[in-house]
Amino acid sequence: MLYIGVDLGTSAVKLLLMDGEGKILNIVSKEYPLRFPHPGWSEQDPADWMRQTTAGIRELTEGFDKSQVAGIGCGGQMHGLVALDEDDNVLRPAILWNDGRTAEEVEYLNNVVGREKLSQYTANIAFAGFTAPKLLWMKKHEPDLFARIAKIMLPKDYVNYMLTGVHCTDVSDASGMLLFDVEHKCWSKEMLDICSLREDQMARIFESFQVVGTLKPEIAKELGLPQTVKVCAGAGDNAAAAVGTGTVGEGGCNISLGTSGTIFISSKKFGVDPNNALHAFAHADGNYHLMGCMLSAASCNKWWMDDIIGTTDYPAEQKPITDEKLGTNHVFFLPYLMGERSPINDTDARGCFVGLTMDNSRSDMTQAVLEGVAYGIRDCLEVARSLGVDVRKSRICGGGAKSPLWRKIIANVCDIELELIESEEGPGYGGAMLAAVACGEYASVEEAAGKLVKVVGTVEPDPAIAARYEKQYRKFQKIYPAMKDLFPALNG
Repeated sequence: MLYIGVDLGTSAVKLLLMDGEGKILNIVSKEYPLRFPHPGWSEQDPADWMRQTTAGIRELTEGFDKSQVAGIGCGGQMHGLVALDEDDNVLRPAILWNDGRTAEEVEYLNNVVGREKLSQYTANIAFAGFTAPKLLWMKKHEPDLFARIAKIMLPKDYVNYMLTGVHCTDVSDASGMLLFDVEHKCWSKEMLDICSLREDQMARIFESFQVVGTLKPEIAKELGLPQTVKVCAGAGDNAAAAVGTGTVGEGGCNISLGTSGTIFISSKKFGVDPNNALHAFAHADGNYHLMGCMLSAASCNKWWMDDIIGTTDYPAEQKPITDEKLGTNHVFFLPYLMGERSPINDTDARGCFVGLTMDNSRSDMTQAVLEGVAYGIRDCLEVARSLGVDVRKSRICGGGAKSPLWRKIIANVCDIELELIESEEGPGYGGAMLAAVACGEYASVEEAAGKLVKVVGTVEPDPAIAARYEKQYRKFQKIYPAMKDLFPALNG
């Protein structure tokens, strides 16, 4: 049988076709616009997601036996607010995960409701990207639209709804809403009350590998697929990427260098970081995970390359950065271009270069951007280590992970071994694997990961380079605290 994996990203939807043995048969990508109507805001039209997903599926399956398609699994950008009215029409453009408009709402939730209560109710505290602060913002600034909300959905759940007609979500994506009791895997009555919501406005909850429904007749006809195609609940992009890299069960670790950057640690036990610097979420394998999330990772490099120095030849820009330069750069970069989540939780934080002198070169600044993201990942890793989590190695995925230089920098900054996976398709591959489990091809997510995910290489830290980076990281740690009180004034 054949399985479709959907990666509903921030700038594009990427789809792949996988057979039952895990072989990727085809890949298609379809872009859609991202809108910034005000500084710090980030929105998309959900109709664009559906339009490009259906077009992508038709192109993906062209030339294949469509009758063999058994299931669809979607991994998607998390936290985005999709509000539907009683006729299931979208009320306003979706407010995305990297939107920073909710500073006042986050302040209210964390300091009036209180971090301790939020953690008790949801295992997490408020971050600007989460869904609950967006709803409070909408209640205050768009009260007429807020009053018309009949259903609240997440981006990939909206696509699943359009495919099946079922208002659904999965436990991993729901975990990032600040409306979900992660430990007990149900909606938090307390948080719904705080946000003036009713449980009937929330989607039905599924495990990621469960079937939510089959294709609606008109959708099956449009796609040329059997009506019997099963759609599974899918997962948030980071949990789906973790499945796609085999980061399941107890003690797995994955670093993802996508638009955002994450470090993902899987566990069979529910646990919460007492300082809430890391997120405590349900995992797509039926268990739990801790996750640190940077808002800007590969997007920092894309911004620097495409928008600032005006090139798309990334390898050429990285070529002058040789081993002897690693750990010796006197230029530092704070990667907070959209504010930051883990571990500092500061919507006012901004990106900046520090330490520039007249003798610095273009490649020094390119190196600083790559290193700044690596230091941000190390910040999250340090929190995990403070909890007694012993991370000696990690898998790595995402567009940024295609850079051998960036992989080397991360391995040495974090002083861990990185494992390279045969398939680098992350969320899409994970979505297809979840669909295969939903259709009975595999008995569990762990079984699927064990059989399908293959390690094809490793990146070992170099002791000399790692030692140099240890000193550099200690310098990096001092920059944000020195800048913290300045950022709100600069933004004002």
